[in-house]
Amino acid sequence: MSTCRRVFIAIAMCMVSIGSACAASIMPGSPLDDGHGSTIVFETVTPERVKDFVERTVDKKVSITGRLAFPEAMNSAVPAVVILHGSSGVNPGEMVWAQRLNSMGFASFVVDSFTGRGVTNTEADQTQLSMTAGVADAYFALRLLAADPRIDKRKIGVMGFSRGGIAALYSAQEPFRRALIEDDLHFAAHIAFYPGCGIHYTSAHLDGAPILMLLGGKDNYTPAAPCVTYANDLRKQGAQVTLKTYPDAYHGFDRPTRLHVVKSATSARECHGAYDLDTNKFTMRKDEKTLSGTEATAESKRCLSYGVMLGGDALGREQSPLDVGEFLKSVFDSGQ
Repeated sequence: MSTCRRVFIAIAMCMVSIGSACAASIMPGSPLDDGHGSTIVFETVTPERVKDFVERTVDKKVSITGRLAFPEAMNSAVPAVVILHGSSGVNPGEMVWAQRLNSMGFASFVVDSFTGRGVTNTEADQTQLSMTAGVADAYFALRLLAADPRIDKRKIGVMGFSRGGIAALYSAQEPFRRALIEDDLHFAAHIAFYPGCGIHYTSAHLDGAPILMLLGGKDNYTPAAPCVTYANDLRKQGAQVTLKTYPDAYHGFDRPTRLHVVKSATSARECHGAYDLDTNKFTMRKDEKTLSGTEATAESKRCLSYGVMLGGDALGREQSPLDVGEFLKSVFDSGQ
């Protein structure tokens, strides 16, 4: 049986706090392989407040799963990409991307952030699970993969879609990394498909890894414009940010699904704010005014709207794998 078809169960034992060193062990498990990789169980945390996460005071641990798959041919340790799903959970789209990455010569690790937490779908209610939980899952996955000798720990990227794109994008903020990583281990690349940028995270310090943002020009779920603004702000900080916008694409443009409206889905498209990770200060903007404290919290709920368009786009489906492949090849070949 090939390496990519073995099954492993990995349990990360964190003995003190989320900031502590965590030993990840990978042990042979029962034959649960379905031909698409190996099932991994690993421990993470569920932050309820951003402040608790960055200050390392979260102790609410939970076990979640991921699917680890390797290229068919491996002569040495390979790069890897952590894949984070959107509000509908893991679906065939994530598995297609895993196979694409494997064909490029990379390992893939599709993380299921929902099932282990008893969540099925957050489209209508994103408050079921903090967005910061996705960032936590990404970094626990990074530590897990970095401990696997088949993977080059210097070349592990993170890629996410929608809700997962938020985690993939904002995990570039250094305070998030330092919440879980004690040494210099960091993601080599961040790839965010149609993330939400209207309310974003900021810090004076980034992890230094290149960022690729892939956006839909007609996206009315997580609009492109705020992400373009955010990308320019990151560039002013010295970040290497690549933007790819597919002009006629809606949310989920990389998927084969038809265009359709989801009336119950909540969107923050009318929301404008920021969370400063260095000061733990949350602000919202409304009518040229800057709100903070309870006013900002209230506005972050009032500004939500309902009803979004979802579906694939011919150009986005065809071009995005090429754009991702070119980006990752450039990053991994450069040794960043």
